[in-house]
Amino acid sequence: MKSPVVASRQSWFARNRMALLTVAIVAAYALFIEWFWGWSSILGQWAQVGALPVVAALALLTSTYFLRTWRIYDYFPRETSGRFRALFRVTQIHNLLNIMLPFRTGETSFPLLMRTEFGIPLARGTSALFVMRLLDLHALLAAAGMGFALESSRGILAWLAWTVFLLLPVVAFAARRPLLQFGGKLLPSKARKFVAEVEHGLPANPSAFARAWAMTVINWLVKVLVLAWALRLMGVSPAAASFGGALGGELSSVLPMHAPGGVGTYPAGITAGAMALGAPTERTAIAALAQASVNAHLLVIVSALTGTAISLPFGRRKV
Repeated sequence: MKSPVVASRQSWFARNRMALLTVAIVAAYALFIEWFWGWSSILGQWAQVGALPVVAALALLTSTYFLRTWRIYDYFPRETSGRFRALFRVTQIHNLLNIMLPFRTGETSFPLLMRTEFGIPLARGTSALFVMRLLDLHALLAAAGMGFALESSRGILAWLAWTVFLLLPVVAFAARRPLLQFGGKLLPSKARKFVAEVEHGLPANPSAFARAWAMTVINWLVKVLVLAWALRLMGVSPAAASFGGALGGELSSVLPMHAPGGVGTYPAGITAGAMALGAPTERTAIAALAQASVNAHLLVIVSALTGTAISLPFGRRKV
């Protein structure tokens, strides 16, 4: 029989295993950077860029977190009315967990936090998160598709395909009720109540959908352009490659194969995206691109930590 002390230790490790794994991987990443480039070289690249552009990029990236919060605030107007600061704190905790935990497991915190703070049912919060993530992925893929359409030799056909893809959310929203009714018929009677919660997690009307879609596009436009600008300042060329790198990094962050803290996967996404849109493939150029991708990744992490630090004073409402 296990002693209470041993059982308590095992329970603590079981509860905190994901956090411990994250810390271990981030520490290993820091050691790898020191071994491969050296932190002096990484920080030296920031020094070459200059303090003002770095602060400006950090401020712009942090501003996107307020826009994300506004999207959710508009999504749940009745439940979150007058509590924007509390919602900002919830979204920042969710964002940081999402970045630091592997395989998108941090996503599960959103419906839990929304239920705890605002009393929103889990099914409704999960449905809303699913819709918002689909809009996020669609916006990034549409931006990537625009880049490929510009480079395509079949201009008219490429732009036609891009336009059809761009309008998919509109078609899906218009057909939401028939799709939900069909899904409800396939479920057992006891599970049909969840269909109603899922429907409640969708935008209430075309106007709400248009606002959610517009805020999604603006959010990702700002973030991708800022990251592309930062990569350009760090020597990634041509401009299309900087844009592709920013898209590649962000796509890696919304897909399921996401390492803790984006360690490895985010810089790899930047490198792959930049090379897909014309970055040089010589050995020295790839090495410089890899170093720039690490710096861009660090910029994203620092912006997430900054947003979380800003939100911490906005504690939970005492009842």
